[in-house]
Amino acid sequence: MMHKQDITQLPISREEARILLHACCAPCSGAIVEALVKEGFTPAVFFSNSNIVPASEYELRREECRRYCAQYGLEFIEDEYSHSDWRTVTVGHENDPERGERCYQCFRYRLMRAAKYASNNGYNVLATTLASSRWKDLSQVNMAGEWACGLFPGVKWWPRNWRKGGLQQRRSEIIREQNFYNQNYCGCEFSLASRPSVARAECEINNL
Repeated sequence: MMHKQDITQLPISREEARILLHACCAPCSGAIVEALVKEGFTPAVFFSNSNIVPASEYELRREECRRYCAQYGLEFIEDEYSHSDWRTVTVGHENDPERGERCYQCFRYRLMRAAKYASNNGYNVLATTLASSRWKDLSQVNMAGEWACGLFPGVKWWPRNWRKGGLQQRRSEIIREQNFYNQNYCGCEFSLASRPSVARAECEINNL
């Protein structure tokens, strides 16, 4: 059962909040979107994930997320996809481990684009579904979000822990209820290569 959520870390009053939710995928978005709607918010969902390869994987994750947002009548916004541009932040970090500096730079890149969109389109609060995954370093996510919003003073970062209050359990339940495609790697070629042999074979086939 979903527990009552704590929104005390919301950086401005809930009446004034216009929330842009950066979404990495449907499985990570499910419980967060549901919780926000139940709490009376109507977030716009911003899909900015130029890290994802191959293109077919990107499209599959995008459409699953779009499908889920449509059930709530939420605006779904797709950012420009440019994997080559995203690769510029990984230079020198190709051999970093997962949760290392490369991941932090990836979060900064994606959340900077989200914060820029928020600033240009009247949103004053930014959050991300990256914070829901236990495979992510929550401190890295929050540091990246604070940095990104610092570039756009009218946008405040919401450092809410989206793994508490029953949301982690609800995340798993929604994945089953929605029959989401549930990927087995973060998205980039580096995380793909770190998966088991099947994933490594796919990486070689796609010449990534």
